[in-house]
Amino acid sequence: QVQLVESGGGLVPAGGSLRLSCVASISYFSLYGTRWYRQAPGKQRELVASIDLNGTVAYADSVKDRFVISRDNAKSSLYLHMRSLKPEDTGVYFCNVYRNEAFWGQGTQVTVSS
Repeated sequence: QVQLVESGGGLVPAGGSLRLSCVASISYFSLYGTRWYRQAPGKQRELVASIDLNGTVAYADSVKDRFVISRDNAKSSLYLHMRSLKPEDTGVYFCNVYRNEAFWGQGTQVTVSS
């Protein structure tokens, strides 16, 4: 059974940084596309960043130049480096791995205080 475990969330002041990690128990992780989503209270889940199996990255406009997505296929891991955090970055961050189907982690809470 595929399992994704996120970690690294927490409470930080505006302007701070966090590094989220997601470890996937999945065979052939390198063949999967990977994404980070987030969901703020009362809002829909939104795509934050993606990195495909070729290493091509994409970001939501709201996080460009502040967040960096990366992956380590040898460790079946996905990362999200977040800096210059803003209160509007607050939410639950979810790791997503997809190929023929998509798998989700349980999420990690990020709270940015003003």
